[in-house]
Formats: sequence, structure tokens, C-alpha cells
Amino acid sequence: MNIILFGPPAAGKGTQAKRLVSQRGMVQLSTGDMLRAARSSGSALGQKVAGIMDRGDLVSDEIVIALIEEALPAAEAAGGAIFDGFPRTIAQAEALDDMLKGRGARIDVVLRLKVDDSALIERIAKRFAEEGRSDDNPESFKVRLAAYNAQTAPLLPHYLAQGKLVELDGMSSVEQVAADIDAALGAVVA
Repeated sequence: MNIILFGPPAAGKGTQAKRLVSQRGMVQLSTGDMLRAARSSGSALGQKVAGIMDRGDLVSDEIVIALIEEALPAAEAAGGAIFDGFPRTIAQAEALDDMLKGRGARIDVVLRLKVDDSALIERIAKRFAEEGRSDDNPESFKVRLAAYNAQTAPLLPHYLAQGKLVELDGMSSVEQVAADIDAALGAVVA
């Protein structure tokens, strides 16, 4: 099963993906984690990614798609992928559909965590204070949130038209969101 966890930065996608990895053995393909790993590697690509992330800009489709494509074989071997933070644009969604189709696979369900922007700003300020992630500084976050709203939100009609979009209340407790995700995945399998 291949699923997409959809929602703005700090919506709780990473938390829910980690739970699904632990409980279902799937592979989390988190572009955020992949990009942070590239950044900390000190490689030329990592330095390029660092500059982009520090400005709060989105990394190019070419870089992100290459990272995803490289990770697909491990996800297939595990029985499926949880796409966290990807796709972010219609072009990325179409590239993902093509990649998966070429491998005899598809996206089974898109789980959208609906959240309030002001609550996200509170979450990110807390996470920045606790973890010190440079891509979570409040100014970069506001740029990332604006980019999400402008560029990623148009994916909703794309997946709605495919009959794959399930919307969940991301403002619920972590446990309630987890239960809602399990119910949605159960409906896909049924």
C-alpha cells in the first residue's frame, strides 16, 4: 500500500508516519528528513539544499524526485511507502504517478491532515525552541507555510478527482488522528 500524508509543515505528518512505520512495517519517505540528511552530509548537494532551506524556499522538483526514486525499491520491499512532504506540486504528483505506474504500483490513499495556520505557528515555535531545527525558525516557517498554501493546496482537487482524498481533523489528539488514519486505511483495504 502506498499512502500520502498531506498537510502543511508541522501538521503532524511525521508523527503519524513514524507510527505507521512501527505498526505496519512500511517505509516513510519523508522529503524533509531526506533533505536534512543531504544538508548535514556536507556534500555539494547538501550545501545547495541548505541555502534553499535556510531561505524557506521549496527545493526543486528535480532534486526531490531523484531522492524519492532512489528510495522506492526499499519501500516496495517493505510492502509500501508513506509519502510525507511529497508531492508538493501538481508536477511532482504527476511525476510520482508516472514513477509508480512504471513499477506496477499506485497511490492508494491520500490522507489530508486539516489544521489551523495559527496553531501551526504555535507548534513550530515550540518545536524550534525544543529541537533547534534551523528550518523551523519562525520566519522561515512563515515562508514555508505561504509556499504550501500557494503551491501545494492545488493538489486537493487532483486527488479528489481520483477518488483518493480522505480528510482528517489534524487538530485532534495524536491518538485520535491515529485512530482516524487506521479507519481510513481499513476502508481502502476493505
